[in-house]
Amino acid sequence: MNRIDRISAILIQLQSRRVVKAGDIADRFNISLRTVYRDIKTLEEAGIPLIGEAGVGYSIMDGYRLPPVMFTREEATAFLTAEKFVEKLTDTSTMAQYQSAMYKVRAILKSSEKDALENLDGSIEVLKSHSQKRAGSTDHIQTILDCIICKKIMSIDYFAAHSQENTKREVEPVGVFFLDSFWHLIAYCRLRSDYRDFRIDRIRKLVVTDKSYVNSKHPTLKDYIDKMACEKQLEQVVIKVDKEIHSYLDHQKYYGGFVSEKTVGNKIEMTFLTISLEGFARWYMTFGDRAEIIKPDTLLHRVREITATISQKIN
Repeated sequence: MNRIDRISAILIQLQSRRVVKAGDIADRFNISLRTVYRDIKTLEEAGIPLIGEAGVGYSIMDGYRLPPVMFTREEATAFLTAEKFVEKLTDTSTMAQYQSAMYKVRAILKSSEKDALENLDGSIEVLKSHSQKRAGSTDHIQTILDCIICKKIMSIDYFAAHSQENTKREVEPVGVFFLDSFWHLIAYCRLRSDYRDFRIDRIRKLVVTDKSYVNSKHPTLKDYIDKMACEKQLEQVVIKVDKEIHSYLDHQKYYGGFVSEKTVGNKIEMTFLTISLEGFARWYMTFGDRAEIIKPDTLLHRVREITATISQKIN
């Protein structure tokens, strides 16, 4: 990227947030802090009213308005690609909001770019596996995000799968994430006085209360997930599988906690970190006739137990 394009991109980045740190700019463009300071000075000399505070970052003075941003064809194509994912993987409210935003993006494109996008629309598709479900038609995702922004406490009626019970709770939402075909809400549960992971499709009813949690200090979603990953008791599993069946495990292996693999003779040695030996044992049995367990012994014993139980029922 040449310097003119980079400075233009920095200006857009400054428009996108209230405060932007110099370190964030340096990381994005892989440049030194000294170069960042020089580019910021160039923007100031061009008449952009920037406010800089040591240790905080840069911001554009309130009330200053820049001309509408123009998107390149590549950027507009990226928006179109993202729209396909939003359509398949989010709820109806999020999809409607994104489509509304896309109308605004298309509105400022040149005629040639609009035509290109229209022609490309039928050439991009997101397909789901049979096991993957679409987010429910309820509007919980957008409501939850609004509550996070406004620091509002939510009252939810939640169906807990492990106990098969419906419970009513007041929660302070921290963030949402998508995993294994489902949207999840991480929130501080006032009933349990601890953080909980709620599957959004199991929220039967959600009401925004008039109470706020402005004074509560919660970790960021990333920090919470990193902390939980460290606290989970992960157990290493090593197996060998025949090369002929290895390709069939390509997508499934990640659900088992896949870490690495290497070729050993006519076998592929695969290493996993799993939180459930029971679940791994039952998955292993779907291809166990073409594989062997290297470690741990507890996994081998559990597979033998399951096999013996099946054998008894067959006989």
